[in-house]
Amino acid sequence: MASFAPVEEQLATLLRGVVDVKVESELRDKLTRSARDGRPLIVKAGFDPTAPDLHLGHTVLLHKMRQFQRLGHQVVFLIGDFTALIGDPTGRSATRPALTPEEVQKNAVTYKEQVFKVLDPERTVIRFNSEWLQPLTFADIIRLCGQVTVAQMLEREDFKTRLAEQRPLSLHEILYPLSQAYDSVALKADVELGGKDQLFNLMLGRDLMRTRGMEPQVILTGPILEGTDADPGGRKMSKSYGNYVGVSEPPDAQVLKLMGISDALMWRYYELLSDLSTAEIAALRARVEGGQEHPRAAKLALCRELVTRFHGAPGATAALEAYEGLARGDALPPDAPVKTVHVPDGGIAPAQLVVELGFARSKREAGERIRQGALRWRTGDSGEFKAADERTPMEWAAGTELQVRYGKRDYARVRRG
Repeated sequence: MASFAPVEEQLATLLRGVVDVKVESELRDKLTRSARDGRPLIVKAGFDPTAPDLHLGHTVLLHKMRQFQRLGHQVVFLIGDFTALIGDPTGRSATRPALTPEEVQKNAVTYKEQVFKVLDPERTVIRFNSEWLQPLTFADIIRLCGQVTVAQMLEREDFKTRLAEQRPLSLHEILYPLSQAYDSVALKADVELGGKDQLFNLMLGRDLMRTRGMEPQVILTGPILEGTDADPGGRKMSKSYGNYVGVSEPPDAQVLKLMGISDALMWRYYELLSDLSTAEIAALRARVEGGQEHPRAAKLALCRELVTRFHGAPGATAALEAYEGLARGDALPPDAPVKTVHVPDGGIAPAQLVVELGFARSKREAGERIRQGALRWRTGDSGEFKAADERTPMEWAAGTELQVRYGKRDYARVRRG
């Protein structure tokens, strides 16, 4: 028989960072019975594979799923391969373009590869909702529709808005929440997790389970994670905004993006993504705000924790060392462009090189900045960067890269043409 932490201890962990709980008393009852009977709760979260890559915004739910796992419960990572063909209308002012089955399946494969960077494989079941939605006959769908009223469906705010503004609302979009609700019936879920924008769909699952004589699932909704360019309460993390940190991105890229977030947003990321306890985060924040610890140190610690989660400790350590080298000015970032220039016999004048790299508009402008020490260089990846002398031509062997930094923002790996 499985053993579980005390119910109040479980609640303290599971309710951290949660926006909606429907209903807390029911969750307490389920956890109490689970501990008494030694039966793990079935915790469901669905993800439609509408894009190939997961980012930190998706992992807010995955992190909550992992908390359930660590408390001894079973999670179901549900891939909505069938519902993805319908298209989730949540928050949309127009019908979502449909994906092809081939696109959905390709994206689903990448989801399966990425989720175990966060979840425990031993306590994770991966299911596809095509297993039970695809076999439904038209008669089955009619009976299913008979368990929900039109008035219920039109309570959704985005549906009401589109109708009021006389914008199209397709019938298949109304069927989407019903399909998601049926997932909970098929899985006999005890708990369903979702973003706060999914509350209507999740509550419909409760209603449908109750209609069928089942104990309704408890709903926990999480906040929408802000993007790296935002402050708390700002716009969400999204690939379309370019303000995301991808789960499968290289560790160097993850560190650069995470170190670029604001100090205020750092605490939001700690709350929603860190494994530190609420008390540990509060103590760290008190040290930072009290001046005993620098915010940069706290941000580096957050980077190490998150990058380790996705790439392991060695990958995180190497990425952080590279970042520190970049900050000191003795390294180039991993995305440094590779450029080719023609170098005449005897070398190229530093000012001419700067102009050919596009870092300055004229040799005169470049020369002034070079005299101020703006151009630094080295050959290969080793050794220290040294300041260029405006009067000394730059020469390096064919087949060897010249690494250059020009001021704080411009850099390149230069090859001889």
